[in-house]
Amino acid sequence: MPTTEQIIDALRPVEDPELHRSIVDLGMVRSVQLDGTTARIEIALTVPGCPLKNEIQSRVATAVTALDGITSVALDFGVMTDDERGKVREIMGGAARAGEQHSHGGHGHAEGKAVPFNEPGNKTRPLLISSGKGGVGKSSVTVNIAVALAQQGYKVGVVDADIYGYSIPRMLGTDRDPVVIDDMLVPPEANGVTCISIGYFVPEGQAVIWRGPMLHKALEQFLADVFWDDPDFLLIDMPPGTGDIALSLSQYLPRGEVYVVTTPQPAAQKVARLSAAMAQKVNLPVKGIIENMSWFTGDDGKQYEIFGAGGGQELADELGVPLLGQLPLVTALREGGDDGKPITVADPESESAKAFHAIATRIATELKPKKVFSAALKVN
Repeated sequence: MPTTEQIIDALRPVEDPELHRSIVDLGMVRSVQLDGTTARIEIALTVPGCPLKNEIQSRVATAVTALDGITSVALDFGVMTDDERGKVREIMGGAARAGEQHSHGGHGHAEGKAVPFNEPGNKTRPLLISSGKGGVGKSSVTVNIAVALAQQGYKVGVVDADIYGYSIPRMLGTDRDPVVIDDMLVPPEANGVTCISIGYFVPEGQAVIWRGPMLHKALEQFLADVFWDDPDFLLIDMPPGTGDIALSLSQYLPRGEVYVVTTPQPAAQKVARLSAAMAQKVNLPVKGIIENMSWFTGDDGKQYEIFGAGGGQELADELGVPLLGQLPLVTALREGGDDGKPITVADPESESAKAFHAIATRIATELKPKKVFSAALKVN
């Protein structure tokens, strides 16, 4: 028969599905007892009503019954105390509570918080997906590039910064709200992508009617209080235009890379140029142009350029950046956004999905920032 220590060792590789850390290291395993061939285990959940309780139960049972001599697992669940949750937050690297200076330093703001993505040595590349006007499919592009990057093996997060017109949770297909652990927000995950949005915090159908300072505060919390776990890429679904949110994000993410989404017609291209002009004024590099709704393929197999042609390439040439890709106008892309099944997941062999993967590959490999940020290099 295995010892209790051997059972604990068997549980060590079991990760909490939200925090992606060992349940043993997080202090979630409160007790282990042997009753004949049954292992009786008590697990302390981080919060009451943990949405992934069943997943934890399945992982624990699978790990323990793999041991010789154990035929069943009797699992009891409890809830962590405030002190236990505080220790979890320390383990996750966020010991400071909301409203205090974060221990990892970085870019400080009026509230005394810090955005970890600006710390020297931080590996995350913030990608600001922008457009001059609404209706060009910017959010669909954001979601599908994020999923494509995740499918290519990268760790990816998305910030829905379109506060007034939030849509990312629905498009990504998330089915649960963020979890709060000692003032730290753990974002939900779907299709390999974690996401935060104001849509999780307002009642269904209620409009967000805020002035600039409240928008600024919400964005700060999205970046500083959410446990992102050092993603390779953090995509920001920007609101259309060049208002308060765009200006705030340029201050919060001075290492951000701007990617402009446009449709082919001159009217959209001219407005998209304004978004690029703002990025240049606040010293954020425009790295590439993505043209959406480039053509529609009819039943006869012919491509129809419903919104004209050439706008994306013309804008790219004007700015001296590459046109990263052209995306066809297809019903499945719209349906995937409505149903929470991105086309990169629902139909990975489709023309659209392959185009998104090609764009994601170019962003990940061809457009890496040349400047190396190192925590070991400091200027006093």
